[in-house]
Amino acid sequence: MAAKPSILFVYVRGGPPLEYALPRIAARGNVHFLTLREPPKHTEELWRGYCTSVIAAHEQGAVGERLVELIVEQAKKVRADAIVTFAEFALLAVSEAAQRLGLRSAGPNIVVSRDKRRMRAAWRQAGVPSPRFRPVSSRAELEAAYRELTPPVLLKSAWGAGSLGMRVISSVDEIGPIWAEASGAVAEALRIGNMELRHSAAAGEFLAEEIIRGTTRGWWPDGSGYGDYLSVEGIVADGVYHPLCIATRMPTIEPFTELCNVIPCALPESLQRTIESAARTAVDALGLQTCATHTEIKLMEKGGVSLIESAARPGGYMIAAEIEEVFGLDLVGMLVNALLGAEVKYPDRMLTDADARGSAASLALIAVDSAGNPWSRQLVWDPQLVDWARIVSPGTQIEVVSGLSIPAGSLMPPYDLSRGFLNYGGAFFVRAPHVETLLHDLYSVLDNLEATLQKAAST
Repeated sequence: MAAKPSILFVYVRGGPPLEYALPRIAARGNVHFLTLREPPKHTEELWRGYCTSVIAAHEQGAVGERLVELIVEQAKKVRADAIVTFAEFALLAVSEAAQRLGLRSAGPNIVVSRDKRRMRAAWRQAGVPSPRFRPVSSRAELEAAYRELTPPVLLKSAWGAGSLGMRVISSVDEIGPIWAEASGAVAEALRIGNMELRHSAAAGEFLAEEIIRGTTRGWWPDGSGYGDYLSVEGIVADGVYHPLCIATRMPTIEPFTELCNVIPCALPESLQRTIESAARTAVDALGLQTCATHTEIKLMEKGGVSLIESAARPGGYMIAAEIEEVFGLDLVGMLVNALLGAEVKYPDRMLTDADARGSAASLALIAVDSAGNPWSRQLVWDPQLVDWARIVSPGTQIEVVSGLSIPAGSLMPPYDLSRGFLNYGGAFFVRAPHVETLLHDLYSVLDNLEATLQKAAST
């Protein structure tokens, strides 16, 4: 009987929650859990039993070259056949460590996917539609970029994720304050370990780009509730891209903070195939080897699209669970098998709503309504105080994702424009028989949660 593969799982916050991911990884081998940041203690009983060993390295605070060396050392000790991470900020270090050991990884071009400036340059060379940009690393460079680009201009961290440090600049007078706010948000993220771990200068590197003029016209009917932005989820295996499905969105709130993602996509199949083709061109231009992909796309007039970015990892929150719920595909297991060199059966073409069995979504636990209006005061989060039957439709199921959420009794983070994903108190996993009902209920939760918690707090 052949020995089970040895899998080193490198943990930093990001991707699907541990209680979802680790059982699926453990089904394919012995999991050695390497912590680069402290894992959630309040869910430990849900995931600890799937680990063959836990290597607590988070107190070392390793970054840069030392981090790569640490991963290599631990991979050698457990004789790893694959190294896996779902965290954006650990991708570069994990891929580099795997390459040194001759294991499958995203490959040397992972840096093109991580650094948005290089990504934009690669897409420009390949003819992939994306906005004009300028790299910036100081207020003076931001001022110069503002003069060279067509305002308003979007400032974002070159190595960030989840809208961190992202702000829209509409006038020259805003440049100084916004530069200070965005730099401060990224510095805070670096302090708490939610920033690029391999590249030491990442916190000071930004890009300024022109705003993509997206629209739902010609895509969604008026009043549909959908936004002009979506993502294609997929896997690259040994250099071959396999798009799996589209995840749609509600409109983002200011500046560009995401509220949810929804599977399946209800667009006509011809339009979904247009999006599939654009995603393929964009991912192929990055030259990745073996990894998951999360490719974000803006919808334009006359059936056009513009690429926002493409990450070499699974989509965040519960996107992997949504794919499994709706299409029966285990994205986590497929990725691990691809990294192990095992056989994986991919769909012949990207799956659409015609292949779906129900619908599912991740919804942000966030102190705003669906229009982005912040809550009137800071409230304590306690899901036991919420009568969900009054908020969602019969047949809709909603649950708090414990591994991604603050514990009950915690104060909800107040909404701040520059903090991106740091605004999130957590996430809900929502399921409904029909995607139209699901979208309606996502709006209902966002628009009724504050009043529900306020009423409960006053009784």
